[in-house]
Amino acid sequence: MKRRSFLQGLAVASTVSAVAPRALLAAAAKPKIKLGMDNFAVRAMGWKAPALIDYAASLKLDTLLISDLDAYESLDDAALREVRKRADAAGIALYAGSWSICPTSVSFKKNWGTAEEHVRLGLRVSKTLGSPVFRVVLGNMEDRKTPGGIRARMADTLAVLKACRRESLESGVKVALENHAGDMHSWELRELIDQAGTDYVGANIDSGNAVWTLEDPMDVLENLGPVTLCSSLRDDMVWETPDGASTQWTAAGDGLIDWKAYAARWAQLCPKVPIMIETISGGARNFPYKKPEFWQNYDKRPAALAKFEAMAKRGRALPAFKAPPGPEGKIATQNFQKAELERSITYLREKIGLGVRS
Repeated sequence: MKRRSFLQGLAVASTVSAVAPRALLAAAAKPKIKLGMDNFAVRAMGWKAPALIDYAASLKLDTLLISDLDAYESLDDAALREVRKRADAAGIALYAGSWSICPTSVSFKKNWGTAEEHVRLGLRVSKTLGSPVFRVVLGNMEDRKTPGGIRARMADTLAVLKACRRESLESGVKVALENHAGDMHSWELRELIDQAGTDYVGANIDSGNAVWTLEDPMDVLENLGPVTLCSSLRDDMVWETPDGASTQWTAAGDGLIDWKAYAARWAQLCPKVPIMIETISGGARNFPYKKPEFWQNYDKRPAALAKFEAMAKRGRALPAFKAPPGPEGKIATQNFQKAELERSITYLREKIGLGVRS
């Protein structure tokens, strides 16, 4: 070997040996985002908590959000500890949730007592299960049309949260309030969380519901990411219509969300929060926002609307899923829901690199 070639080889080897450890350390220092599911994705199965845990384990998920208190056979602490034990054995971290805690919402039900009793019950259930959060919602888009509008419902929800602040802090369980079914714009939810106090309240971010308030899901992540505690995510398709735009939820990878960019920003804003999938695919909803009367119930922000409209220009109409009548319809719906969830999990794991378990 010539002397010059020998010296060049030494220089290259020295550079590689110096850079490689740093690259390996950097890769090791970048934690993976946990991947999970929201049980509402497979609601047609009618499964209780044990079956949901077994299903999540079969998909090799890291987390499971059980977003309904009815999914437990019993809310006694002893029974809940058995559920937790089953999840621990399966390597599944549990997240617990329920529905409306706004006493004046059109969605509120009294099956768990008053709104405050509902929250306190959820905090106890969550603590016993080992869930770091109790996920709740205000209501839905119809609350924007009620007397006083969404601002009045936000004020009523804030009062409930403040009444339960002490119990939340004592339990170590935070309340995760979702942008749900067109009830609040992301900036309205962020305002409510900040007013309540981020020491015990944060967001359950829903990328699907983003388009029901005419927002780009990436904008919603920017607004809510810093206070996000939990998630219920899916993809969105949006397309133009004569009076506005139609939206349809899809499996991850079938819509307009750039999941690589979304996951990268997620890792910056809320890296310790799992990405949990709640597919609700198959049906479209039209939003006639080009009609002036539409904005009587929504907060029109031109910059946010322009990003939503840009999505609509890129989108296309999708066929709706319609199950056949009779018993075959139930089976078809169950199979459809499982397929949408499982395709999402596969896509996010293989294409985006999410999930801790292989």
